[in-house]
Amino acid sequence: MKELQFTNYKIDFDSTVMTRYGEQEGAKRGRASHYPLMALIADSNMMANMWLRIGDSSSSGNFHGFVEETLERLKEKKVGLVHLDSGFYDKQILSLLEEKMINYLVSVPQYAPIQRKLAEQTNWLKLSEGVEAALSEYQAIGWESLWKIVMIRQTIAERPKATGKQLRLFKNTDLYQRYRFSSLVTNINLPPEELWRMYRRRAEAENKIKELKYDFGFDSFNLRSFYGTETALSFVMLAYNLISLFRHFVLRSEIQRRLSTLRYNTFAIGSYLVREGNQVILKMALTLKRHEWFIGLWENHMPFLSPFIFLMQFGFNNYSKSLFETTQVDQHHLR
Repeated sequence: MKELQFTNYKIDFDSTVMTRYGEQEGAKRGRASHYPLMALIADSNMMANMWLRIGDSSSSGNFHGFVEETLERLKEKKVGLVHLDSGFYDKQILSLLEEKMINYLVSVPQYAPIQRKLAEQTNWLKLSEGVEAALSEYQAIGWESLWKIVMIRQTIAERPKATGKQLRLFKNTDLYQRYRFSSLVTNINLPPEELWRMYRRRAEAENKIKELKYDFGFDSFNLRSFYGTETALSFVMLAYNLISLFRHFVLRSEIQRRLSTLRYNTFAIGSYLVREGNQVILKMALTLKRHEWFIGLWENHMPFLSPFIFLMQFGFNNYSKSLFETTQVDQHHLR
């Protein structure tokens, strides 16, 4: 059986609000919610870990233990880069990543000292139309270490949908109101344009969370038990990873189809099993136009053998044509 090899992971650590209805353990009072932590593997579109947290947790709450467990799960793999949003901008978190010698890019909240730092910057490098960057060092109040900071400003007139925020501290100064600003701290020795490009890919994590919610029902169920809810979410994580493997190794498409699309063009196909002698045959109703494509999917999965293998037949209108025969079915695994 072929083994799956992944190395040099890029991890997006993130959290999301799960609205709850009723009285669930750990749900935040008022607008009931849970606040899980997730570790998403960027390049393979998989989840490395997930912890359910009570609804009134901070973004960085329980993060130290979560990172330790995630790294333990990936102990034979190299984590090449960690992305964190501004909710994880914390001295202890940055120190932990430094201690683990992990490269990181962390978004910085626009506290007043950061806004002053951005306003004082005069030497900006143009990256593209309407985007400029600068590289400097920053030491937060009460922090012992200097951190490398990447500053980005985007012209609103040229990029009206630009990310970032305006400097509210200087809201009466026209110069600063022309831009949206953002900043990152990092320990990576690369030019600012490359660091900005790397962090922009983090937007993919938000799309993955949306898919988990809309297609996999990540927040579409309610269990009274806190640990029962966490167990259910673990099965959602397992299902998401299995579909990601299917997309990567079987579909092999440059376009990553969402589960809602796969459900109708790949999985929801009329099929039935028949027995002929000592063989079990899977018959599938596919048009002639699609049967070659489906054969290709079946052949793509062959290096990753299942406990059982089918002899397949595809139905074309009122007749069936045997396409290929593989091997005897292990009857034990079909019971």
